[in-house]
Amino acid sequence: MTPTPGSVALITGGTGGFGRALAALLRRQEVTVVLADLDSDANRRTAADLDAHFVALDVTDRVANAAVVAQVEAEHGRLDAAFLNAGIAGKSRDTLDVDEFLRVVDVDLFGVVYGTEAALPALARAGGGSIVVTASLAGLSPVATDPGYSVAKGGAVAFVRALAPRLVGDGITMSAICPGFADTAIIDPLRDEFAASDFPVLSAEEVARAMAAAWAGAEPGAAYVVQPGIGAVPYRFKGVPAARTASGETAVVPQALMPPALR
Repeated sequence: MTPTPGSVALITGGTGGFGRALAALLRRQEVTVVLADLDSDANRRTAADLDAHFVALDVTDRVANAAVVAQVEAEHGRLDAAFLNAGIAGKSRDTLDVDEFLRVVDVDLFGVVYGTEAALPALARAGGGSIVVTASLAGLSPVATDPGYSVAKGGAVAFVRALAPRLVGDGITMSAICPGFADTAIIDPLRDEFAASDFPVLSAEEVARAMAAAWAGAEPGAAYVVQPGIGAVPYRFKGVPAARTASGETAVVPQALMPPALR
C-alpha cells in the first residue's frame, strides 16, 4: 500500500527530528498523521503546528502501545502505516553502564516490538499496510561509544528481517531504515567534532523521504542504508556458510522452519 489522501499513519517518537520531517511530508500528501510521543505542552504544540494529531505514549509501556492503536482506529477508522521511530542514545562514557544500556534497549528495541504487536491487528483489519522501523547504521556496524544503542538497533534490524516474511500473506510489509549520522538532537554532543572534521550529516528531510519511500515500496525485511551523497540503498547482507551433508552437499533447511509464505 502506498500513501494516499485519507490514509492514516502513526509515528512514534513523532515530535523529534525525523518524526516532524516525516509528518510534514505526509501531510503534504494529505495523509492523516498521528504523532505519538511523551506528553508535554511542547510536543502537543509541535503536532498542532504540523496539522497532525497527538497521542501521549511511552513506547516502553506494552499496554499503552495497544491503547494508542485502539485510539487511532476509534478516531480515524483505520491504520495504514506504523512508523516505529522512537529512539534514544546512550550518554555514558563508562566502559559499561548497565542501567543506561537497559534503558536504551527498552526504548529502541522493545519499543519496536511492542509497537509492532499493537499495530499488526489494525493493519490486518485495514486490508494490509506497512511497518517501517527506524534503526540505524549502528545496527549494521556497531559503534564502540554506545554499546546499548548498537545492540538495540542491531536487534531491531534482526527483528524486522525475522518477522517480515511471516507478514507477507497478510499484505503487511515490514522494513527498516538505517540512517547514518543525521541532524537531530542525538548528535548534539558531537556537533563541534562533525563541524571540525567537515563530516557531512543527513538532514531530517532526507531520512523522512526514505521512510516514506519504505511505506510506498519497500522489499519485505529489507534494511535501507541512508547516507549523505548516496540516498537510500538496500543493504546486502552476507550469507553465513551453509551446513553440509555427509556427502558434502549443501544442506536444505527443513520446510517446517520456513514461514508459510516462503514454503
